[in-house]
Amino acid sequence: MFNNTKYKSSEDLVLRIIPSITMGEDKDSKDDVEGNVKLAVKPKTKTPPLYRVLMMNDDYTPMEFVIEVLEKFFQKNREEATQIMLHVHQRGVGVCGIYAYDLAETKAMQVMNYARKYEHPLQVQLEKE
Repeated sequence: MFNNTKYKSSEDLVLRIIPSITMGEDKDSKDDVEGNVKLAVKPKTKTPPLYRVLMMNDDYTPMEFVIEVLEKFFQKNREEATQIMLHVHQRGVGVCGIYAYDLAETKAMQVMNYARKYEHPLQVQLEKE
């Protein structure tokens, strides 16, 4: 029934296999003969660089429209949107949000297209954080 001469009994074989199974080793692995445990090295991935979406002040875009844009495209509540709008109005520029490049670019394009649709000169820019 058990004809492997390397192990004295089936119990000896089971005791050597169980650690490799519980540690995620492949049961067919030949490197696990002596019960050594191999640790897999997880590759490190870099986090993508983040970009600020900046809104520029202008003399023509209504404050209420700016609040609407901040709520619609940046998921700001009314109070947050109002604070950002006032910051843009008083200082000339304000941060709408910080995102990975693809998302920041998409949001900037959406805002610009929406502003053009309603004939407002609203401008947004991206700035690497």
